[in-house]
Amino acid sequence: MRLRTLAAAGTAFVAVVLGGLYAWTRPAAIAPAAGPPPPLSPAVLAAGARVVALGDCMVCHTAPAGPAYAGGLGLKTPFGIIYSTNITPDPETGIGRWTSAAFRRALREGVARDGHLLYPAFPYIHYTRMSDEDIELAYAWLMSRPPVRVKQPDNELAFPLNFRPLLAFWNALYLRPGDGAAPGTGQVERGRYLVDTLGHCASCHSGMNVLGGERSPAFQGGTVDGWHAPALTRLAQGSAPWTRAELADYLQGGLSLAHGAAKGPMRPVTERLAGVPRADVEAMAAYLMTIQQPATAAAVPAAAQTGTPGAALFAAACAGCHTPAAPMMRLGGRPGLDRSSAVLGDDPSNFIQTVLHGIPWERPAPGGAAAAYMPPFADVLSDAQVAELAAWVRTGAGRPAWPGVAAASAKLRKEMQP
Repeated sequence: MRLRTLAAAGTAFVAVVLGGLYAWTRPAAIAPAAGPPPPLSPAVLAAGARVVALGDCMVCHTAPAGPAYAGGLGLKTPFGIIYSTNITPDPETGIGRWTSAAFRRALREGVARDGHLLYPAFPYIHYTRMSDEDIELAYAWLMSRPPVRVKQPDNELAFPLNFRPLLAFWNALYLRPGDGAAPGTGQVERGRYLVDTLGHCASCHSGMNVLGGERSPAFQGGTVDGWHAPALTRLAQGSAPWTRAELADYLQGGLSLAHGAAKGPMRPVTERLAGVPRADVEAMAAYLMTIQQPATAAAVPAAAQTGTPGAALFAAACAGCHTPAAPMMRLGGRPGLDRSSAVLGDDPSNFIQTVLHGIPWERPAPGGAAAAYMPPFADVLSDAQVAELAAWVRTGAGRPAWPGVAAASAKLRKEMQP
C-alpha cells in the first residue's frame, strides 16, 4: 500500500512539473478572425480545391456517412483512437474563427489557434514543408465551404498519452519546421514535393516506431488499419514490376489494368486524386520511380496443385470473375491474379482484407477509370478456407504460400467487428 501511495504521489508530481513547464512554454493563442474572409475568385478557389485534394484532407476529416470535412473519423493508432477535427468554417466547432496565420501555424508547427498542441495523427510533420502559397490556397478554399456544426467525440487515449504537453517532447524529436519555400519546377521535383508534403505518403508507407514517429529510412512499408502499405521503394521489383504510367493510372483512378484496384485506406486517397490534374499524378509517379531499390532475384515459380481444397474454393467462389474466360476479365481488360499486388506482396494482410471485406461499389469519378467491385466473403468463408484459398492463389501466381494465414484472418476478422 505504501509503495502504491508513493507511486501515485510520484506520478502526480511529474504531472504537475510537466504541466507547469507546458504552461510556461505553451504557444500563445492567436486572436480570432474579425469576420469571414472576403469572397475569392473562381480561379483561386479552384487552385485551393486542388491543394486540398492533393493533401487528402477529406479522407481523414470526414466520418463515415458524415458531412464532408466536419471531422469525427476515428483514427486507430497503437496508442488509442484519435478523432479528426472539424475543418469547416463553423465558428463554434470548426475553424471559423481561425485566421490564415492560425491555419499556417497549425500546418507548420502542429499548434491549434488557442495554443494547444495537435496530435501527429494530423501529419503536420509533412505539411510543415508546404509552400506559403499552397497553405494560403488551402485556407481560402476551406473557409469558402459551408459551415457545419459538428463536435467530434473525445479522443480515446490512456494516461499519459492523453496529456498533450508530452507532445512538446515528441515535436523536439520529429518536427523540422519548413520555411515556406516553393518547390522546384521540374517534374521530379514537383513529384517529390507532392509525395513528401501534401501527399504525406511516408505516414502510411513507412510504419511507426515505439514513440509513434515514422521509421527511417522512409517508404519501407507499414500497416494501416490492418492493411499492409507496401514499400514504395520496391515497386519496380518482382514478377510484375510497376511502370511510371501504370502507377499514374493507379493513383488517379484507383485501378491499374496491369496490377489491380486500390483497396482499404488507399482507395479514398485515389478517389481524391481523381480530381487533380493529370500532371500532378504523373509527377508523383516520376518521383517514386527515382527511389526504387535495385531489383532482387525473381522467385522460382511454384506449381499450383490441382485437386486441393483451395482449388475447389476458387472454382466455387472466384472463377466466375477471376479466370481468363470470365466476362469481367475479357471485356474490362483486367489483370489476372498473378499480377495483383495483393497476391504478390510479402504480407498476406491485403489479400485477406480483400477477401473478407470485398471492394464496395463506388460510382467512378468523371473521366476516371472504371470502378472495381468485389463482394465480401467474411460470412461465407472460414479462416481455414481463407488460408486454403490464399495458398492456391499464391502458388498459382508462382509464389510460395504465406505462413500463418488462418491466424491472421482470425485476427483481422476480429478487428473488423464494431
